[in-house]
Order: sequence, then C-alpha cells, then structure tokens
Amino acid sequence: MSLPAVNNSDYVVEYIIYGDGSVHVVALEFLPNSPALMNAGTELGQLSACFVLPIADSLTDIFDTLKHAALIHQSGGGTGFSFSSIRPRGDPVKSTDGVASGPVSFMKIFDRATEIIKQGGKRRGANMGILSVYHPDILDFIRVKEREGVLANFNISVSVTDDFMNRVLNNQKYEVIHPRSNKPVKEMNARDVFDLIIMNAWQSGDPGLIFIDEINRHNPVPGAGAIEATNPCGEVPLTAFESCNLGSINLVKICPGGKFDFKRLGEVVHTAVHFLDNVIDVNKYPIPQVEKMTKANRKVGLGIMGFADCLIEMGIRYDSEEAFKAAEELIDFISREARQASRQIAEKRGSFPNHHLSIFKDNSPMRNATVTSIAPTGSISTIADVSSGIEPLFSVGYLRNALDTTMLVVNPLFEKIAKERKFYSTDLIARVVREGSIQEDPHIPDDVRRIFLTAHDIKPESHVRMQAVFQKHVDNAVSKTINLPESATVEQLRSVFLLAHNMKCKGITVYRYGSKKVQPLEFGAIDASAFCGADLCDV
Repeated sequence: MSLPAVNNSDYVVEYIIYGDGSVHVVALEFLPNSPALMNAGTELGQLSACFVLPIADSLTDIFDTLKHAALIHQSGGGTGFSFSSIRPRGDPVKSTDGVASGPVSFMKIFDRATEIIKQGGKRRGANMGILSVYHPDILDFIRVKEREGVLANFNISVSVTDDFMNRVLNNQKYEVIHPRSNKPVKEMNARDVFDLIIMNAWQSGDPGLIFIDEINRHNPVPGAGAIEATNPCGEVPLTAFESCNLGSINLVKICPGGKFDFKRLGEVVHTAVHFLDNVIDVNKYPIPQVEKMTKANRKVGLGIMGFADCLIEMGIRYDSEEAFKAAEELIDFISREARQASRQIAEKRGSFPNHHLSIFKDNSPMRNATVTSIAPTGSISTIADVSSGIEPLFSVGYLRNALDTTMLVVNPLFEKIAKERKFYSTDLIARVVREGSIQEDPHIPDDVRRIFLTAHDIKPESHVRMQAVFQKHVDNAVSKTINLPESATVEQLRSVFLLAHNMKCKGITVYRYGSKKVQPLEFGAIDASAFCGADLCDV
C-alpha cells in the first residue's frame, strides 16, 4: 500500500506499508515479489513467490504434494507441477484391482484445494500444470479448459520437444509413451495434436507451450537433475522442490528525461542481487525439502517493470527496430551487472553448494545459479504505478475488474501529455475505454498516437520478437502474454507458436481478447465523468 509521494533532494520517494505494519520511506527503484512485501517481519516470514513440486505416481505421493502445495499457497507462494509421471486414465491399479483416473482428475483436486485456501488468504493461489506431449492423456489435458471455469486456479502448458515440433512441421507421426513402462502405447499425428493445442488456445487462452529442450539446454545446474516444470507464470523453470526469489527494477525511476541512467542502473542491480541473495537465508521455508534445494542452488530472478513507459518517454514505438535495440542493450547490461554482483558476493560468502554440478564449475565462483528473470509484476507494478514487466500498454484507458469492483485505469503518461497539450476530456477517455486503441482517433495528435501503441495495436510477430530479445540474455525465462485482438485468427496463433520455438523462447502464452467471459482487464462503454477517482472531474 503506497501513500502520497514526498519530495527528496535526490528522488521522489513514497511510503510503503509492509506486512508487519511498519512504514518505510523508499525510492521505489526496486521492489521484491509480493510475498516478501506481505510477509517480511511477520511470524509467517515466507518471502518466495515461485515453487515447483514433484508429483510421483502413487496416491501417497500425490497427496503429500497436495499438502505441500497447500502450505505454500497459504504463505502466498505459487506452485508449478509436471503431472507427466502419473499413469493414464484407465490404467490398471494392482493394489486395488481398480483403474487409474489419470492426471487431469488429480489436477481438479489440486484446483479445488487452491480455491478453498485462497478464500482465507492474502493472495490468490496460482498453479502451473504441465503435461508432456508424449503422455497418453495429452488430448484430455489439451481439452480440459474448453468449458470456462474448469481449473480456474491453473495455467496449463504442454511440454513439447524439438523432435515433436519438427514432426509438426513435417506432418509426421510420433509415439505416445506410457510413463511407468516407458514403452510406446500408440502413435498420433504431431500436426493434429498441435492443431488441437492451437484451437484451444484460440478459444480459451490455454494451453500454452513449454519448450522443454530449450529450457534444459540452459539448465544452469544439470547435475542436480532435469527441469520439468515452471512456476505459474512461466518465468522460472525449476527442478523439483526448488523455489526462487524474484524482484524487479522500476525502470521509470532509471530513465530520467527519456534516457537510461546506466550508472544508477548498475548500482541498483548490485543492491538488488545482494538483497535477493539475503532473502534466501532469512526466508522461512514452508517445507524442509524446499529449503534444502533452494539453498543448494540459490537461484534468484531480477527483472524489470515500466519498460513500455520508458519507451514512451524516449519517444520510441514498442514495435520498432529502435525498441528492440534498446531492449537488448538494457537486458544485456542488467544481466552482466547481475552476474558480476553474484561473483562479488561469492568471493566473500562462497559459491552456491551445487556449484560443482553446474555450468560454472570450471569458471569463477558464483553465488547464485541464476540471477535474472522477467516476471509479470502484476502486484508490484501496480504499487509502483508503472507498466507491467516488459509488456506494452494494455490500453491508455481500460477497466480493471478485481474483488467485485470495477476501476477505471488511465495511463498517467498519456493523461499528463493530454492535459499539457489541451486535448484531454472525459469524452476522450470514454472513447479510449470503449475502443481500446487511440490509433484511429483524429482528436489525438499523430506524434502521440505513434508512441502510445497498445497490446492489440502490435503485430503478434513483434510481441514474440520482443520476448525473444529479452530471453537471449535472461537466465531463467520471460513472462510475456502475446495479447491478441478478438479478430485474431487461428492461423495467426499457429504462426506465433511456431515463431516462438524458432526464436528460442522457453515458452509461449497467448490470449485472444474476449475468449473468456470474465476478464481482469477489459474495454467497454462508460460514463467517464462518474469515475472521479481517476482525476477526471477537474477537467
């Protein structure tokens, strides 16, 4: 919760209230993930956002994992699972002379438990459910969210290999493998399965894809095991029982006058990596297995928010070559400085314990197996009042639905420019919220329209390209939703998925506007003058 800003000789600073009720003055140049904000200083003391838990193929193991997930959700963390080890629906169960119900049925139990826990918690529980494309129940998994409301507390993704994607391109069959015997049980056409994924993603936004070979090519600690799953938003691939502490730099504070202050950015990066490394030690872990694995690899994920705002301040279109160049220069600098910060900490405190099992074993000391990740920053970007992660603006004006309340959100940069240049009005905001774009509005100057591109104004290929630019220099992964207009076609989605694999992204998520009846962000007709809280009543 932030209170009104006050002036400082060097920075604009704001108050922020932490979970223990204490009030601190901060510059908002960096914010940790929201569990750290909620739980720091409290008895709970669980500060991590991201967890991956293993699921083995026995009833005892499945419900042990459910118990662990419940404890994590209670503490404000999110969980990711691969359900690929669970035997398929209809498979014999010798111990009961019955048949297995399959991974999808257990996902529904996990979903229901999450629903119950979130009713009394501070933060909605979130899950990522992953199933290998080689699992015999893959078609059921792909279709599971065709009916809206099913698995509402899950994002789902299909784990695909390079071989599968090549078979899609060549219209070839592939073998489906039984997870217990590891033997083929049938053949399916790869392109048919891929088409079903595309159609369901077009209809509902699920499933996404996880490019598991690309993830494991960049597994920083391969000796500690392969990676099978990610956290709920996909930006942190983790091995079993790992957690990761995230935080993001507020770029708006680092680009005064429309230019990145790289000197200050480097200082913030070093402070942030040091902070996140400290979190690993002061954290109160919900289960001992997570503490052991987290401290063995010491993964952290430093990211950014406010990227789209900075591009606007610089007068750069989000989909331009100039924007891609600025993105690469920025994330390359952050990654190099974050690695340097981790090396410096390692020289004083030692490398992470699994260093000998890692890609760094023959090189210099390293405190953290990973240092960078691009998170969606939903909560903390709202606190900082900046654009989320590396996403473009959803719109310069839209409706946010949360907790049975609808709020009008107007981009502060657009509002500032519109007032300074005397074209701001309640009628303008009403048009923007209704249309979702300003590109065809003749009342807005051309130079303003040029830089205030929204997610639906940007071609899908440019969304993917921006994700790939960041992924090139990020240790973990990049959370980015490829937001598409309602008119987007199935063929456009197909091109997006193929391009993401070709450009070496670690995963891909799309959302076509209107594909769900209930959306957190939406456009619509409003009486703008009724929303005085958006500072519209004084124009």
